[in-house]
Amino acid sequence: MSAPTVTGVDVARAQGRSAEPSAAGPPGRGPGWAPWAFLAPYLVLFVGFVIAPAVYGLWISLHDYDYTLPGKPWVGLDNYAKLFSSDSVVFSDFWNSMKATGIFTLFSVPLLLTAPLGVALLMNRRFRGRNFFRAIYFAPYVLGVAVVAVLWRFLLDNNIGLVNQYLGAIGLKDDTAWLTTTPAAWVALVGVTVWWTMGFNAVIYLAGLQDISPELYEAAKVDGASSWQSFWHVTLPGLKPVVSFVTMTTIIASANMFGQSYLMTKGAPGVETRTAIYFIADKGLKNFQMGDAAAMSYLLTLVLVVLSVGVFWLFRERRD
Repeated sequence: MSAPTVTGVDVARAQGRSAEPSAAGPPGRGPGWAPWAFLAPYLVLFVGFVIAPAVYGLWISLHDYDYTLPGKPWVGLDNYAKLFSSDSVVFSDFWNSMKATGIFTLFSVPLLLTAPLGVALLMNRRFRGRNFFRAIYFAPYVLGVAVVAVLWRFLLDNNIGLVNQYLGAIGLKDDTAWLTTTPAAWVALVGVTVWWTMGFNAVIYLAGLQDISPELYEAAKVDGASSWQSFWHVTLPGLKPVVSFVTMTTIIASANMFGQSYLMTKGAPGVETRTAIYFIADKGLKNFQMGDAAAMSYLLTLVLVVLSVGVFWLFRERRD
């Protein structure tokens, strides 16, 4: 009698694997070209409108680049060095614009984190007309920055603006120069921005609130937790990923504020409300100094990267 032969099928059965051919294809082969075919449209747009401009902008920042002149000599890191040299003509103007950006971000971000959360908590309750009020709060966000700025420039005009007229009607100061004096101009810019963009953050918060299991609130109620304790120990932990996302996007959006300042105050009084993006646009598009403008843009980007890392560190998962 001949010895029994051991086949690959027997080995597969002994190891608990199916002897049938895998539907995924021969072993060692990847998923093929299909995923890349689906990714191709996005990759083309991403490379064409994000990667390529970023690389080209970095190249510009290393040259004395004036697109109205044929010669664009290489200057290396000189454009960056000028931003840190007090003898440079761009030093004070650039850092004053960065200061303006910091002021706006410092006052707008806390309001855009807390006010939309309060709105979301209210809109998450059940009451008659809830969907109507949700739409009302979100409606300003669909307006373009030009519409918002022109509307509020009229409302805040110190001569014919309705805001001063209403303040005078209730016995308050009715001649405030909202757009040409500080700190009134900052109050106007921050207030208008909060009114305009609050609905977006509120919708994000609302989606996060609806993802928290009601059983957690019921368990907290059984344990005798008050409304504040439920908010602190159930709502906030459940919203942690959402708060991280909202914080980061709000900081980036505030640091890139341009339209409100350009259309409402035009940087006034003087250049007090001229933000970094405003100054970069002036430098590059009006003065044709694209090399300096590109270097400023990358420095601002570096600041935002550092802030992003800080936010991710702050909201990271901590293990006891």
